[in-house]
Amino acid sequence: MTLRILHQDEALVFVDKPSGLAVHRGWAPERDVAVRRLNQQLGKFVHPIHRLDRGASGVLLFALTAEAARWASEVFAQGRAVKRYLALVRGVPPERFVVDHPLPRDEDRRGERVPAVTAFQRLEVIGRYSLVAAEPRTGRLHQIRRHLRHLSCPILGDVNYGRGEHNRMCRSRYGMTRLFLHATSLALDRPDGQRLVVEAPLAPELAHALEVMRRDPPGAVI
Repeated sequence: MTLRILHQDEALVFVDKPSGLAVHRGWAPERDVAVRRLNQQLGKFVHPIHRLDRGASGVLLFALTAEAARWASEVFAQGRAVKRYLALVRGVPPERFVVDHPLPRDEDRRGERVPAVTAFQRLEVIGRYSLVAAEPRTGRLHQIRRHLRHLSCPILGDVNYGRGEHNRMCRSRYGMTRLFLHATSLALDRPDGQRLVVEAPLAPELAHALEVMRRDPPGAVI
């Protein structure tokens, strides 16, 4: 039940969060959350710095001191942390595009809308689906998932914003039982100016589903 540590120093610890695990109890009712696991694993209190959807996997940052937490939170608030994700989506979007589409602060569509910007790059087309890289420039709830739905290119395995028939087909044909969204890297500049880039390889279950899909691609785009 331990978390894989990708990088640790005197102030920060980056872990590879598995799909299905919430970050902390503010976002989940259960006791088994990433914060609690890492607290027990390191034997010390840790501060979560940013969100990562329960269904997503990949790089997640914690601070080991209150001072480091204040600094890292400011870096994120100022948009100076560069987050990169991989997602497998329905359809074939443009090769490079930016979505500048305000989103409600929460999932209530009637709420106040706030600015939200995500840069995308199409990396590969596999039949009717596409592998894309995403770099969110703001940090809104479910931003990547909601922006891709806005383009009618929902992420495969997304039960909230996706298409049930595609999700069911991917489960039965490719063994993909989770959201295909993975945080591959997180980069930021430390106070001393040193650039810190931490990467997480694609989760094995996603890599396997992608390999099977490449061997047996779905039909043309519909």
